[in-house]
Order: sequence, then structure tokens, then C-alpha cells
Amino acid sequence: MRVKQETKMNEKQRVLVLGASGYIGQNLIPELIKQGYQVTAAARRVDWMLSQGWQDTQCVYVDLQDPETLKDVMKEIDIVYFLVHSMADHANLIERERTAARHVQQALDQSNVKHVIYLSSLQHGHSYSQHLISRRLTGEILRESQVPVTEIRSAIIVGSGSAAFEIMRDMVYNLAILTPPRWVRSKSSPIALSNILHYLTELAKRPVTESKIYDAGGPEYMSYQELFKRFIKISGKRRLLIPIPIPISMISVHFISLITSVPPAIAKELIQGLQHDLPADDKALRELIPQTLVSFDEAVKTTLAQEADAIDNADWGYDPEVKKRWRPGYGFYPKQAGATLGTSASTESLWHVVQQIGGKNGYFYANALWKTRAIMDDMMLNKVKYGRPAREELQLGDEIDGWRVINLEPNKQLSLLFGMKAPGLGRLTFTIHDSGSRRSIDVRAWWHPAGFSGLLYWFAMMPAHLFIFKGMAKRISELAFERDKQLAGKSSTGQQPPK
Repeated sequence: MRVKQETKMNEKQRVLVLGASGYIGQNLIPELIKQGYQVTAAARRVDWMLSQGWQDTQCVYVDLQDPETLKDVMKEIDIVYFLVHSMADHANLIERERTAARHVQQALDQSNVKHVIYLSSLQHGHSYSQHLISRRLTGEILRESQVPVTEIRSAIIVGSGSAAFEIMRDMVYNLAILTPPRWVRSKSSPIALSNILHYLTELAKRPVTESKIYDAGGPEYMSYQELFKRFIKISGKRRLLIPIPIPISMISVHFISLITSVPPAIAKELIQGLQHDLPADDKALRELIPQTLVSFDEAVKTTLAQEADAIDNADWGYDPEVKKRWRPGYGFYPKQAGATLGTSASTESLWHVVQQIGGKNGYFYANALWKTRAIMDDMMLNKVKYGRPAREELQLGDEIDGWRVINLEPNKQLSLLFGMKAPGLGRLTFTIHDSGSRRSIDVRAWWHPAGFSGLLYWFAMMPAHLFIFKGMAKRISELAFERDKQLAGKSSTGQQPPK
């Protein structure tokens, strides 16, 4: 193993975060910035990273399935955080993870990186979980590089956005009777988000000469059934917990995908990983990096108190009205439905058409259904302001038939806050992507359900969602194409094109 030359003490440590748009990445980067690191954030969602406003942070596109995107990104980097996992891409999960790890390992050997910090999962010797197997294999491949690798095998993390935590949270808030299968008898040592972030940042300060593996867990070792009981008590909900003593993992996966907004592929891999006890032998890590470990109860209380921060972001336009309307129990991950359509229409015309939404122009498709929804709102005595601004170009804060413009990026995206009466918080987005020779228009609804009633509302709307967004995208494309033809015709005759 080649130990890289140390960075001079008066120089900023240069850190690359692979998987910057993920749950841990987006929480880790602000901590690294606070501590004075020079951060490069890498992920596929560059626009999203740029919208986070991370100070003095370079945001770059990296797809670990494409080694070309790694060629230059590790130049002049001292420390790499590997936080990427492909649970959402569940098809060929293990092969995708192996490929990603191999590409990183090869890039490391062509770099001057001094240390890799890899966040993994606690392991069980006889687990058939693709998630756990892929995590172990990723570590093995990274350690084939000439760079020291510190692997942290973490227990489930307690914090807003942690998939394991959000599944538990949604089950408690959305169901009066919880009937989980026998995997709730398995034990683990849940760790608070603040504790895992402290381990990750402190490891960057420790000199390394060889690869090591550490377990990371919280101060308590208990069953998931006990976690549920404690969460129910903290939430103040009256719930019955009746575990079913039969192995129905696939049924539970499909059921959980209905009652939670955590992506089904992620839920499936997590549940498979919960089939066994996963104790954390964290003595070595606690000796290396001493800290006070937060109890499960305190971690849950802190997380619930910070829930509203989940929607104080660029997706919601940092709109104060959104935060004001957030309520405890709203799902962290939104349900979503939409359609994407490729088109040859110009970006400018697509954007022009999108901005004509509402009022007399309607919603491009199935206007009778939109009017019916408005009538329902009137019957519920919800005061909705109908109509839209007379001008063609929208502005932040504009009211459109009960919707409100909360995010507006010219030629890219329009986001409207749902203002009608319903159990939850929602938005409607129109996103234009320009790939050069072709464009695409995506029309999508996002819904954070308020408990079980919010889920019922979402599924009641599902029949309409199956076709309405596709129809809207198609009509927007048609209108934009017609506008392009009109502009081309007027240009050829010397007429002044409309604005």
C-alpha cells in the first residue's frame, strides 16, 4: 500500500464527497464546510447540488458507472468520502455496486488521494441481503487500491431522511394498528445522525497508514419491536403493535410501499437486511474518537423537532408559507406521479407555454377534471382565488387558481404550491431539460401525505394521475411546436415575432 505525502499543515484539506446528493452527503457537506475543508461535491444531480447554496463548494457531475466522469475529479484531492449506494437501482444491484467500486479504485490509483472514508453497513455472516452483500464487496474492492481505506459499518441511522427511520415513522403516523412480520424481533444499535457525522468528520483529521474497518452504533442494543414501542410513546400516538409470527417479507415490502413514500426498492433491500441481529462492536471506534452517544429516545425527539427543516430547501423555493403549513406527521419522502415526454420543440417555446397555465387557459389537458376539483374545494368552504396574472411571464408569489409560484427558473423549472384543501402538502412542477438536439418536458406532482387520510387522498387521485400528466406534457409539447412554426414563418416573411 502506498501512503501518500502529507498535506502541509497551513493548507486546506481538499475533500471529495462522492454521493453528495444522498442523505448522508447533504448532511455531511455543511459540517465539512464549517470545519474549513475545501469541498468538491460529486453526484449526478448537479442542478440540485448548486441549488443548496453550499458556500465555496465545487459541484461536479459524476456517474460511477461511467469511469470517464472520474478522470479529472480526483486531481488535487486529499480525502475522498465514498457515500454512494444503488439501492434505488435495485436491478443488478450487486453488479452495479461492484462496477462503481472498481471504477473508483482505478481512479484512486491514478490520483494523489491520501485517505478514503467509506460509509458502509453492519454485516451479518449469513445474510442474503443484496444490500449488505454489495456493501461488503464495495469495501473489499476499494481496499485493493493503493490508498488507505477506513470503512465505517454503521447501524441504522436515526434522522430526518434516513430510509430506515422514515419507514418506522410513516408506519406509526399512518396506521392505527401495526402488524409487522417477525423481522421486528431482530436487534440493532441505532445511531443518531449527529453521532455518525461526528465520526465521519473526525476520521478526516486522523493520520492513516493502513486500511481499517470499524463498527459504529448507538448506546443501546434492542429489537425493532422495542424501537417501535418507544417511537409510539414519543410520538404521543395511540397505536397497537401486533407482530405477525410468520415470514411474509415480500408482503410487507408491498404493504410498506403503500403506506410510506420511501422508494419500494430501498424498502425491499432494507427489510431483507433486517432479517438478522446486527450488533455493533464499536469499542475500537469509540476509543479512537470519543463522544457522547445519543440515546434512541433523544435522537427521535431531536429528529421530530427538526422535521419542518425538511422542506426548507430549493425544491420548495425556501418559501416561508411552505414551512408554516408543515405539520408533524407529514411524510418526509413525497409520493410522486408524473410523465416525461421528449420533444423537438425549443426550450424557449416550452417555457413560454408552461407560463400560460391557469385562468382561461386552463391546465392544457382534462380541464373538466381540474374544474371539478375546484368545485369540490368550494364545497369545502376553502377560499381559493381563481384566475391568473394578465401578463404572460410569471413571477414568484403569483397566484394561479389556488396554486402559488414558489420556484421559477427561466427555461428550466416552474413549481407551484398546492393551495386547495387536502390532508397534506403538495406541489406541481414543470421541468424542461435541454440535451442539445432534443428537449424533454416533465410534469410531476409531489405529495407529502398527512397521515392515513393523506394517503387515502393520494390514492383517490391516482386514477386521474395515470393519464392526466402525460396528457399535459403532450399538449405543452404540441403548443410549443406550433409556436416554433409560427415564429419561423414570421421570421421568413420579415414580420416581428411575438415576445
